[in-house]
Amino acid sequence: MQRTLTHALPTVSAGDRVRIEGWVHRRRRLGGIAFLIIRDRTGLAQAVVTDDDARRIDELVEETVVAVEGTVAANGKAPGGVELIDPQITELSPPAVAPPVELWRPSSEVSLPLLLDHAPVLWRHPAQNALWRIATASLRGFRTTLDRHGFIEIQTPKIVGSATESGANVFRLDYFGRPAYLAQSPQLYKQMMVGVFERVYETGPVFRAEPHDTARHLAEYVSLDVEFGFIRDHRDVLAMLREVLAGMLDEVAANAALPGVQALPAVPDEIPVIHFRDALALVDADPDEPDLAPEHERRLGEWARVEHGSEFLAVEGYPAIKRPFYTHPAPDDARWTNSFDVLFRGLELCTGGQRLHAADAYEQALASRGESTADYEAYLQTFRHGMPPHGGFAIGLERWVARLTGTDNIRRTALFPRDLNRLSP
Repeated sequence: MQRTLTHALPTVSAGDRVRIEGWVHRRRRLGGIAFLIIRDRTGLAQAVVTDDDARRIDELVEETVVAVEGTVAANGKAPGGVELIDPQITELSPPAVAPPVELWRPSSEVSLPLLLDHAPVLWRHPAQNALWRIATASLRGFRTTLDRHGFIEIQTPKIVGSATESGANVFRLDYFGRPAYLAQSPQLYKQMMVGVFERVYETGPVFRAEPHDTARHLAEYVSLDVEFGFIRDHRDVLAMLREVLAGMLDEVAANAALPGVQALPAVPDEIPVIHFRDALALVDADPDEPDLAPEHERRLGEWARVEHGSEFLAVEGYPAIKRPFYTHPAPDDARWTNSFDVLFRGLELCTGGQRLHAADAYEQALASRGESTADYEAYLQTFRHGMPPHGGFAIGLERWVARLTGTDNIRRTALFPRDLNRLSP
């Protein structure tokens, strides 16, 4: 008999015989009747066991893998409104060891250390793995939206020979006797590929060896990167980001289960924008501050919600001193840049902007920072052979899911997080 997934049971006619396979999610006894709840990748199903077989249920430890053949019967109180009666139960694995947490309980609220130490098992909890289903739907929406706009998906090296892309610390490794580094981002490569495909995107891991031990930082995370050419300025980049965010949310709403999470936000037709200098004034910060502090971001997020009815806010015009060398200066005042951060629910979600596209502009920018062009020769050749005005942005997937679901720590939205202290599991 072919396997039937639990989510398909409501479509089966009453009286038909089916076979389901999955994990023992929960056992319940009510007198001489036992209820066996089976979990597979699509949901839960209930089997009703009576007579002597009911005592056998007591021996089936939760998380044991079983096959159940039974007759479909209607029951409005059962998952999906149906259950299996007269079941035949076959164990497909040795009896499981009881997990450290009862996975059948509706809440998945466990301490972070317990979750991380037992992640391979505790991700089985329906509420916990719903987080990664949201991530999967977000990835699908990201790709679908960009494909629709004529982008090409690329994959770039994660082992690089230079640690000179930005000020962030890097992980050094031995590459056949030569020094190499784990890539901080695909930034330089995706710019190069604009010269080939015009519009590119990438999803993949990036690595930051910054000694942060906060609820918002990881040493390795999934970055959703976009770069495209023939733009007028950073506002074109922001408009494309708006389309991407809307597409991601549409896909989450259509496909992902969202037990107990915050309501999905609406993306406004245009994300409201405030200049960096005005943002500092709004939060009573020192006008010479080169960046926004977390408390500033929180207050700006609240302001955007009240003044614009938006959970998204773009802060544009960051100081040149705070942005990488490839960032395009503002045409009317080189102290500022054609760049932005987008805040989502009071926290930085992504950074983007317009890039330099002329080779001599890169040479001047590097010289002004005391850096040699020799370290960037492979990168700079792209611009010597003609590059259009271009720009892009990057979204951290785990941070996106954490903000979307109201999760208190980004480590809860990474399958196996890597941070200042953790290399296992």
